[in-house]
Amino acid sequence: MIRAFTLVLAIAAAFPATAQTARFERFTYRGRSPEQVSVKAGEYRNPILSGYYPDPSITRVGGDYYLVNSSFAYFPGIPIWHSIDLVNWTQIGNAIDRPGQLDLTGRAISQGVFAPDISYHAGLFYIVTTCVGCKGNFVITAKTPQGPWSDPIWLPTVEGIDPSIYWEGDRAYIVNNRAPDEPARYEGHRAIWLQEYDWRAGRMLGESTQLINGGTDIAKKPVWIEGPHIFKRGAFYYLTAAEGGTGVNHSQVVFRSNGLRGPFVPNPGNPILTQRDLPRDRANPISAAGHADLIETQNGEWWAPFLAVRPYAGDRYTIGRETFLLPVTWRNGWPSILEHGKAIPFAVQRPRLPTARPSVPPTSGDFGYTDAFDGCVLPKQWIGIRTPKTPVYRLANGGLELDGGAAIGDLKGVPAFVGRRQQHHIASFTTTLRYVPTEDGARAGLAAVQSDQSSLFFGLSRIAGKPMVALYTRDKTDIDTLVASAPVDPSGSVTLAIRANAGTWSFDYRVGEGRTVTLKADLDAALLTTERAGGFVGTVVGPYVFNPRATSLGPKGESACSG
Repeated sequence: MIRAFTLVLAIAAAFPATAQTARFERFTYRGRSPEQVSVKAGEYRNPILSGYYPDPSITRVGGDYYLVNSSFAYFPGIPIWHSIDLVNWTQIGNAIDRPGQLDLTGRAISQGVFAPDISYHAGLFYIVTTCVGCKGNFVITAKTPQGPWSDPIWLPTVEGIDPSIYWEGDRAYIVNNRAPDEPARYEGHRAIWLQEYDWRAGRMLGESTQLINGGTDIAKKPVWIEGPHIFKRGAFYYLTAAEGGTGVNHSQVVFRSNGLRGPFVPNPGNPILTQRDLPRDRANPISAAGHADLIETQNGEWWAPFLAVRPYAGDRYTIGRETFLLPVTWRNGWPSILEHGKAIPFAVQRPRLPTARPSVPPTSGDFGYTDAFDGCVLPKQWIGIRTPKTPVYRLANGGLELDGGAAIGDLKGVPAFVGRRQQHHIASFTTTLRYVPTEDGARAGLAAVQSDQSSLFFGLSRIAGKPMVALYTRDKTDIDTLVASAPVDPSGSVTLAIRANAGTWSFDYRVGEGRTVTLKADLDAALLTTERAGGFVGTVVGPYVFNPRATSLGPKGESACSG
């Protein structure tokens, strides 16, 4: 086996990549935030997870904290994070990392996995979540948070989204967003329900009880109450949930009751977190705050991770909804995350917990990294679109190789695309590529994807029989628009660089060791904003290959460590 594998490597080294294979030799990211914040000793910086990491859920086991985020139709899915200080987080796995676990075929990018909830009981970790467009709600389990995580246990009797598990002794209850027990009174009229879950048998038990109808005050027509979590403190059960939709009117509200099944009464001071009451024209705004989870530390402090966004102008942002952290204060038996009318701070006093070293690469502040593609597998932060039936890439001899798959936007297929999240509005993405397009329409380079119909491509292609470096865009359509192109000799290496500066992006290339040329400067990036594209994700950028007549599933050959 070893001799055969060595021979495979020798042959691969002796013969360059075929005409329909693209080889990427490195990927470099550099990013910084428009807001330049001074973080003093003893403080941390918000957000704690920069870029598209929405809908945080958190659990504590002793002095260890674990957090998960939504992943929608990206694979691998449900990133798993670990921290000991609530500030520095390291991704230790992805709960959905096997093609057989969850089939996302046909799912649009903003469908798939919504709002996972993580908890721990009797030696097992539990994640309960929703797959929108699949079979609905499901539970997966693991002995360690790194995994492996089980195949889904589907809960067909639980409709709706955003389930979480509340544990009381040896009994479990699932609370989630569902339709109300009456005809909807208005658009966005939803309810929160509770039902017991038999965690040993993996099935629902008994009656389902409606806990909240509409939201804080149904007379005011509150919309989209969702993301519920229940916890107990003292004599009260507390139910906290998001309200107002995930846009600029987003908020977090809380209710309490003497009994698990209610009646729950709203906090007179609701919402306990929002930014909708602040001036829209303030400098460096943080907006759309909500979808929080509350956690008590081993020291008795309470903290809340939640999602919010950092628009670069108006309600425009390309980087998606991010994870922030704030302390929770208790007054008169009610929790509060932030006083009304107060802006979310970028610098906050740290929790009274042991300090961990920042992860590599960091997840907050200004940072960069280079992936030389010299490992056995891609790091856990790399993701692709929908579930691959076979691998879409291979690592070989210090390079990333892709042969081509479905086109981006083809819901029935899996593109030959792997990417990393854009985590700063001021950022650059650079790669060195070897590729010879042999037919019109073939292309390899960098794709920036916000949705199935909103993306751009920058790289090598063949147009009217000639090899070109080209920039294409899709702006809420299935059709590419050629923005700019130039002749290029693809026989050697070509270095591509995308430079994002908030609302404008520029595109540079260099052939071999030649001079750097700007193909297009100051492209309006509005097409990559959530405001224009819609959906719930952020921009993901990375290598992409498409060959019109070579759309087989997966690359030929194996990654260097598969033997």
